[in-house]
Amino acid sequence: MDGHGSTLGRLRGDFFGGLTAGIVALPLALAFGVASGAGAAAGLYGAIVLGLVAALLGGTRMQISGPTGPMTVVFASALVVVGGDLAVAMAAVLVGGLVQIGLGLLRAGGLVRFIPYPVVSGFMSGIGVIIVLLQSAPLLGAPPLPSPLAAVLGLPGVLAQLNGEALLLGFLTLVIVFRTPMAVSRIVPAPLVALVAMTALATAAGLSVPVIGDIPRGLPGLVLPAFTLETWTTVLLLGITLGLLGSIDSLLTSLVADSITRTRHQSNRELIGQGVGNLLCAFVGGLPGAGATMRTVINIKSGGTGRMSGVVHALFLLALLLGLGPLAERIPLAVLAGILIKVGVDILDYRMLRLVRTAPRADVAVMAAVFVLTVLVDLIVAVGAGVVLSMMLIIHRLARQASFRVRPLPHEAEPADARMEADLESGIRVIEIDGAFFFGSASQLLDRVDQVIGTRVAVFDCSRVPFMDLSAQFALEEMIERLKAQAITALVVVPPAIHAQLLRLRAPHLPAAILRDDLAAALAEARALVAPAR
Repeated sequence: MDGHGSTLGRLRGDFFGGLTAGIVALPLALAFGVASGAGAAAGLYGAIVLGLVAALLGGTRMQISGPTGPMTVVFASALVVVGGDLAVAMAAVLVGGLVQIGLGLLRAGGLVRFIPYPVVSGFMSGIGVIIVLLQSAPLLGAPPLPSPLAAVLGLPGVLAQLNGEALLLGFLTLVIVFRTPMAVSRIVPAPLVALVAMTALATAAGLSVPVIGDIPRGLPGLVLPAFTLETWTTVLLLGITLGLLGSIDSLLTSLVADSITRTRHQSNRELIGQGVGNLLCAFVGGLPGAGATMRTVINIKSGGTGRMSGVVHALFLLALLLGLGPLAERIPLAVLAGILIKVGVDILDYRMLRLVRTAPRADVAVMAAVFVLTVLVDLIVAVGAGVVLSMMLIIHRLARQASFRVRPLPHEAEPADARMEADLESGIRVIEIDGAFFFGSASQLLDRVDQVIGTRVAVFDCSRVPFMDLSAQFALEEMIERLKAQAITALVVVPPAIHAQLLRLRAPHLPAAILRDDLAAALAEARALVAPAR
């Protein structure tokens, strides 16, 4: 009984989640289609085809896919570059889909796991603020503005166009989505309650507010992607750009979904699903897209947990295309804005925000940088910059942890032999290298040359080095070459794995003759080399 009830609960959640996401996706798909230059219908076709295919084949169960801002911008520029030829532009979409499928088959999706949490946190909070800023104008009954910065700078103009009736609907929507009791939300999601109630109120009262408006009707015709010898390089370049951008966009959305639901997506399967979806979009003249963060969060917050939510989202849009459009054409934009503002507030990463004062400053700095870049510049640029910053911080930390110390040969003799041991020490120095030995720390080794000049034998103790890259190897070679010029013999103690690595590389100044696996044996050999001279 419990299993049957939980199954019904999941299906109900998927139905309401997908339906709410579909209603939110509708005006976005139409707007992206118009902005791309391919027409409102192209946005709707892309949302339906990609949304359905990615839901069935993708690796993130609750993800909603469709046209997104970054993909629309690239496609719009592609359409301009090819002179408005839709068939050639769709060839670029086809190539983009193939690129995504290839990345999935090559298992490149796993790289997204290396994105640090402060980057994901800044990205999530940035998206939340973007949603709130972009929806502020529609909430007040004014036309939407194109960017968050424009929304802030254009606030005086928006206030001048204030529509009191739209503001009333938006305010009531906010009250419903923020204050609806959980007992009611479990049965019918609060966003859907607000949508139906406020649309009915606006229609019954005859309120004069901006609405979604006309929705295209009819199934798409077949489009055959085509390109010529003159355009194939352009098509290939634009296709690769679309493929890479769509992959990054989708996997970032998957990370956001994981963070909210505490689940783990399948990155490579997601790329393949997105690739197949975009490939099919090319044959129906649909706008290419990716996993849509805002629509995915709407789905999750409205109860969506499985693939059926994405299917419901696509089928709802298809039903509108086949004749149910009039049911959605009267939905006020202020109501959608109120619903989306609640999503924006919910998506803020409060877990990280609560730790701002106590978390390591470097992590907070990365999160802040990603947040600012997400809001003011671009989502993809923000994540790229955040990853680079995180890598630089890790390199800095590893380099600081590495230690280089020059010391005399340790005392191992009996007190009676102390004088002899002291004499031996004057001819032997041990250079201890502890920690990661790589390009970030290798330069510290060369600073120790002066400390071993005048000795007879230098023993490099690398037994506690976990890894050594080429930069470190070249620094070690340079050090040994300098010592050789001073008639100083060098012995190098390395772990077995690094020993084998150096032998494979056949470094001229790191031959097998000076490599040792055991420090005690190397010190005994050093004593033997110094003893005859003494």
